[in-house]
Amino acid sequence: MRTEQLTAKALEKVDFDKYLLANAVGKRAEAIANGAKPCLDIDTSGMKYAEIALREIAEGKIIVSLEG
Repeated sequence: MRTEQLTAKALEKVDFDKYLLANAVGKRAEAIANGAKPCLDIDTSGMKYAEIALREIAEGKIIVSLEG
């Protein structure tokens, strides 16, 4: 799936709050960079951390909310 499609799908998951999405992708990418295991069922070895995080959110593997 193309990045534009992933972003559109991920924006739906966060009620079209682009700032919340950017913050969530950044935090999740940092967690993956620090050793967190990706929640995707595909090979992520050639993917960037932010791309993995965006795909996780778009596929609903990671739930993003404003609460704690």
